[in-house]
Amino acid sequence: MLNSPMITVMTNAVRKAARGVVRDFGEVEKLQISKKGAANFVTNADLRTEKTLVDELLKARPKFSFLTEESGEIKGKDANLRFVIDPIDGTTNFIHAIPYVSISVAAQARKDGVWETTHGIVYDPIHDELFVAEKGQGAYLNNQRLRASDRSEDLLLSTSSPRVTREGFKHSIERFQRAIESGAIVRCSGSAALDLAYVAAGRLDGTWYNRLNIWDMCAGALLVSEALGKVTDLEGKPIDNVAGSMVAASPKLYDPLIKLLAA
Repeated sequence: MLNSPMITVMTNAVRKAARGVVRDFGEVEKLQISKKGAANFVTNADLRTEKTLVDELLKARPKFSFLTEESGEIKGKDANLRFVIDPIDGTTNFIHAIPYVSISVAAQARKDGVWETTHGIVYDPIHDELFVAEKGQGAYLNNQRLRASDRSEDLLLSTSSPRVTREGFKHSIERFQRAIESGAIVRCSGSAALDLAYVAAGRLDGTWYNRLNIWDMCAGALLVSEALGKVTDLEGKPIDNVAGSMVAASPKLYDPLIKLLAA
């Protein structure tokens, strides 16, 4: 298992924040829920989790900046080091008491104007599964080394559910249909970060999303690459550090999958 100082700091923060997530998940029907944009929701649990993560990480790394889903940019003393946080990825699942949610935290360093993810954690607090990666040091799940799958048959993929209200709905449906017609089984899980962790663990053979924010994918993307998988945007370029498309897959599946999904 990775036990570098940074991984230890991030793990401690995530585990502390997760206590509240598990508690609130058990009482999900009592949560106060407010609407956030089109078909997106924010809960008190989301806000509390983010605050706990920021507070705990600042104690250990007081100079760091932050990029978070709820608060946006939080400038620190060092503008070239930051944590990227998604406090609860899979909010809709959380609201409906579906146990497929995760906490995603990544550490990034900026060099020559480009952000690079150096450490990533995706934690499933409901099942107590801690997915951890450090650049150049591999990816792990609860102390076991991860490897992307080697399957070429009975493929299982995951993506977001196409929504008629979202831009690009037609392309989303077309990609979904092509994936199904290829013979693969396709799920719509509701947590991109956990999907990426599952690709790293070999549980999923691949995943794609037409648009994600960086906090949805940067920790999971590092997990995939460190598990010897491949992750890019849908054009085969490095994933954007703000928002963009994403496709991740095992080495054997990546080329045919990105070709299949090409618009």
